[in-house]
Amino acid sequence: MPDHRLTVPLQIIGARRARFTQTITGRAVLVGCAVALVSVLVTALVALPVTLSAGQRQARQALAAEANLAAAGVRNRLDRAVGTLQGERILAQLRRQGIDVYLIRDGQPDRAGLPDSVVRDVAAGERVSRRARVDGQLSIVEGRPLAAGDGLVLVRPAATGAAWLLVRSLWLPLLAGLGGGVLAGTLMARRLSRPIRNAAVAAVRLRAGDRAVRVPAEPPAEVEELAHALNGLAAALATSEGRQREFLLSVSHELRTPLTTIKGYAEALSDGVVEPDGTQRIGQTMLAEAARLDRLVTDLLTLARLEAAEFPVELSIVDLNELVRAAAEAWGPRYAGDGVVLRTELPEGPVLAYTDPGRVRQVVDGLLENALRVVPPGAPVVICAYRTEYAVLEVRDGGPGLADEDLAVAFERGVLYQRYRGVRKVGSGLGLALAARLVRRLGGRIEAGHAPEGGARFTVRLPADASSLPINLS
Repeated sequence: MPDHRLTVPLQIIGARRARFTQTITGRAVLVGCAVALVSVLVTALVALPVTLSAGQRQARQALAAEANLAAAGVRNRLDRAVGTLQGERILAQLRRQGIDVYLIRDGQPDRAGLPDSVVRDVAAGERVSRRARVDGQLSIVEGRPLAAGDGLVLVRPAATGAAWLLVRSLWLPLLAGLGGGVLAGTLMARRLSRPIRNAAVAAVRLRAGDRAVRVPAEPPAEVEELAHALNGLAAALATSEGRQREFLLSVSHELRTPLTTIKGYAEALSDGVVEPDGTQRIGQTMLAEAARLDRLVTDLLTLARLEAAEFPVELSIVDLNELVRAAAEAWGPRYAGDGVVLRTELPEGPVLAYTDPGRVRQVVDGLLENALRVVPPGAPVVICAYRTEYAVLEVRDGGPGLADEDLAVAFERGVLYQRYRGVRKVGSGLGLALAARLVRRLGGRIEAGHAPEGGARFTVRLPADASSLPINLS
């Protein structure tokens, strides 16, 4: 039966281990250890054959030197040399060094074990330096001839255990490499993870509504880019929310003004303080204020649908000349009633565009209403159409116009409303923003500029055919 008391602690340990391996710190430590381990193993694999070869060569050279000294220390006749004190000392010293000494007299070794080929070569007066098996063990053999049929053979076992000794000696550098990998990985991970943790904390504060949070930009470059992106996001959110607050304040003001008027007249009617001959005038005022409210609500709903990408568009070939003539005919009486001159400038041939005629007319109506609000009596308003690589509509006026700094923000909601409220007659602050979103939804562009008539110029460029449309119209 498993001990359930250990189940929860083991699960906690497993979860912590899993979280550790999923963090930058854990992965950097693991990568550092792996790199250190691979480096040590590769070094060992490269160094092992080189070290073994060098050791074998050194052992053979040392044994050859010993053989030369031993051969030079004995006399010409082996039977006399062995009996001398010098010869005995040489042989005893060699045996103490772990070197087997074989003496060959008249072509016969003093004991068994030497390969016959070694005995024959030395007895024939040849020097022998090779690896051979002596008594079944791989050994280094150095033979030197002394006199006719006599010789001296030194035998030392080959270092067959050197490889294992070398491998056993690797544990210390391996341990040091792993320790270095853990240390380097930990330091690198702490260096990398600190700005990322700061960015995560900043993102949480942004989600909580703190728009003043900023992330210090630190290297490496990718983390620095992340910090700049988060700082830019925080600034953009602060700007956007500030404009939203201003927009809500302006919309609230626009709603409150007609509602106050309607409420006041409704109270007067309900209290019976209105004379019978003033009822019609009050009704007309209430109707005008209600129409103003209806336009504002309609603009808000249209903007919401545009931003939600739930706005139907029916594209077809449209002659902008006909559309401009229809708009001028519809707005002519209203302009004439306010003493404003409305005229058109149209080419002789058609100006064809691939667009939605109803939505383009909505844009033109909004621009004409905006112009009528600010243009003084006697000043002109011009609607024109012409053809370049696009189909172009322009609405120009002779009103007070826009300042240079207004051109870049003319189509942002409520910006011009805030700037000119109390200075000139303004609307709800939605008209130009709505026109810009409609034009973009139709695949076109709208720009604000200065008109030759002295006021503002709004230029709408629409696709001339289906091939001019953007790939994603939404």
